[in-house]
Amino acid sequence: MSAVRTTPVRTRDWVIPIVVAAIAAAAVASLGGALTELGPWYRGLVRPSIQPPDWLFGPAWTLIFTLCAVSAATAWRFARTGRQRAMVVGLFAINAVFNVLWTVLFFKLHRPDWAVIEVVFLWASIVVLMVALRPISRLSAWLLVPYLLWVTFAGMLTWRISVLNGPF
Repeated sequence: MSAVRTTPVRTRDWVIPIVVAAIAAAAVASLGGALTELGPWYRGLVRPSIQPPDWLFGPAWTLIFTLCAVSAATAWRFARTGRQRAMVVGLFAINAVFNVLWTVLFFKLHRPDWAVIEVVFLWASIVVLMVALRPISRLSAWLLVPYLLWVTFAGMLTWRISVLNGPF
C-alpha cells in the first residue's frame, strides 16, 4: 500500500524526473519512428481487416510514450531508495530495448514471424514494469495499462500478418 504523503509536493522535485523521462521517451519514440519503413515491402503485405489505419499509429504511440514518461517520472519521484530508482530506470531501459527490437525485426529485417516471438518479451516487460512499480506508485503502474493493451493488440496483428504472409 502506498504511504500517505505528509509533506507538500514541490515543483522543483519533479523537474529532473520529468525532463529525463520525457527525453528518454522521445529518444525511444524517435528511434522507433526512424526505423519504421512504410515502403513497398510493408505496403505489399496482406494485413488483417481489423488493423487500424496507418495514420492512427503515430497518435497512439505518442499517447503511450507520454503515459510511459509520466509513469517513469512518478515512479522515480516516489521511489524511496537509490535501489528502487535504479530498478525503475533498468526496467524502463529493458522495455525500451524490446520496443525498438520489435521495430527492427518487423520493419528492417522484414521478419514478422520473429517479431511475433519478440512481442511476447515486450509484453512481459510491460507486465514486469507494472508489477514492480505498483508498490512504489499505483498510478505509475496504472499509466502503463494502455501500453499493455496496445502491445497486446499489436501482437495479435503481428501474428495475423505473419500467418497471412508467411513463410518468411
